[in-house]
Amino acid sequence: MLEDLKQKVYEANLKLVEYGLVILTWGNVSAIDRNKGLVVIKPSGVAYDKMRPEDMVVMDLSGRKYSGRLNPSSDTPTHLEIYRNFPEVMSIVHTHSPWAVAWAQAGRDIPAYGTTHADFAYGDIPCTRALTEDEVKDDYELNTGKVIVEEFGKRGIKPEECPAVLVHRHGPFTWGKDEIQAVQNSLILEEVAKMAFKTESIATLSGDSDVGIEDYLLDKHYLRKHGENAYYGQK
Repeated sequence: MLEDLKQKVYEANLKLVEYGLVILTWGNVSAIDRNKGLVVIKPSGVAYDKMRPEDMVVMDLSGRKYSGRLNPSSDTPTHLEIYRNFPEVMSIVHTHSPWAVAWAQAGRDIPAYGTTHADFAYGDIPCTRALTEDEVKDDYELNTGKVIVEEFGKRGIKPEECPAVLVHRHGPFTWGKDEIQAVQNSLILEEVAKMAFKTESIATLSGDSDVGIEDYLLDKHYLRKHGENAYYGQK
């Protein structure tokens, strides 16, 4: 069942190691077959170098295990909640990459400071509100997904215009049209988080508070890559 998608999700998980976005067993990639309504995700707590394509777990969108001998990632309910609410999302990545996690632990959005950020996302990368004690105690992973969906709805952000989010005190989730793009977005997010930290550090040292990309420059860089009249790259 879904052997091709299992292979792709397996390879995408290994890319997290190659890109230095995960250590040990931290992090996971999933992808969805929208026609079948089934999600393939990394098994929980399995070392990347021990993992095989056949170890990937298949879930339905209600959270029932469809196939697989291993337990799915503990973050599966978060992935499923995003898939249920963001129909344009085809793959999701969660890591504990240090620069993105640093912003999440601080409870801070990553501000749009320059064109590298603007090439990636149309505005700040949002950090969710903190989960309540009750939300942590009961259905923690599901409620993590719910606060992500809530944050985008509250701010009026389209998931396709900002393919990343920081969960308060936790870490980043990214997504894309396929598992390759979702992993690349995780890598880009980590670089953008690092650049933003350095920008703020330099601004603080210099006493310059006038940082942040101008709206017209943000528009230009985002829309030349992602807009209806985008002209970046090859047709």
